[in-house]
Amino acid sequence: MPYCANLMPLLAMKTQLRKIALLTVRKTLLPLVTTLLAGTMTSPWVFAATFELPPTESRIVGRIQQHEVAAGETLAIIAKQYDIGFLSLMAANKGIDPFLPAEGYVLSIPSRLILPDTPRKGIVINLAELRLYYFEPEKNQVHVFPVGIGRVGRDTPEMITKISQKRPNPTWTPPNSIRKEYLEKGVELPRVVPAGPENPLGEYALRLAYGAGDYLIHGTNKDFGIGLRVSSGCIRMEPKDIEWLFEQVSRGEQVTIIDEPIKVSLEPDRSVFVEAHEPLTRSDGSKKLLQIPVELKWWLEDADLPNSKAKAVIFAQNGVPVEIAPPVIEF
Repeated sequence: MPYCANLMPLLAMKTQLRKIALLTVRKTLLPLVTTLLAGTMTSPWVFAATFELPPTESRIVGRIQQHEVAAGETLAIIAKQYDIGFLSLMAANKGIDPFLPAEGYVLSIPSRLILPDTPRKGIVINLAELRLYYFEPEKNQVHVFPVGIGRVGRDTPEMITKISQKRPNPTWTPPNSIRKEYLEKGVELPRVVPAGPENPLGEYALRLAYGAGDYLIHGTNKDFGIGLRVSSGCIRMEPKDIEWLFEQVSRGEQVTIIDEPIKVSLEPDRSVFVEAHEPLTRSDGSKKLLQIPVELKWWLEDADLPNSKAKAVIFAQNGVPVEIAPPVIEF
């Protein structure tokens, strides 16, 4: 019997055991997650950050957490532990060596955020922050996941579309453009990659109706790339995250993809928060020029407040909400 044939039963057993383990953990953790208090993030090694939605006039959710670096930990390990993006963690802790962070150093976990300025419906992906938001129907909750998106030259487009197909154990048919790209590197891709551990789509795929249906939200068979610009245009998720999302969403559910590097929230108490992310590099190497949003500029002028704090936040691009105007106390 060929050597590869001997491996097939082991691979099948490994896949089945992994599914059983994920199902067991999900059944024990998810009920706990959904009963957390408003604005509280799930505990470490989570499937997503799950938040109770604030009133419609508010957009702030979550709280900043702290993590003390243990011996041997890297930012990639810590990011996976909290189910946040690698670049998001780096942005919130600028100047820290991502591979050799000092043992005992206390990191800020960017688990407080401003919701995107979109309807709270279906799936919303903000490319600039490499996050996917899922607003669960008829539930006052939002689930937030890190995602990988299209690399420079293979940009993920902005769109408002819907899920046209749900496929467990998907096959992958590399488009001609990707086959050509790999051939230039000396790698010949097969016409069709069957489902299994060698399939880069992972175990679950959601096809988007946009264009010719070439864009997917899918898992991965690799242990890296989440929270980075690494794909050929599709949205890449952690295997445990796409498995959970796959079970929740329905065909026809709305998907909105935006590129919003600056988010602003004017809270009910009249405090103002700004969250700024590094803008994506375009195919020509340029980046979007970040400026104070016109609406925020008008509000600051009307309140007779300087814009220096807003400019500082936008310049820092640390990806966490910063208060630039305090609450207004009414007597």
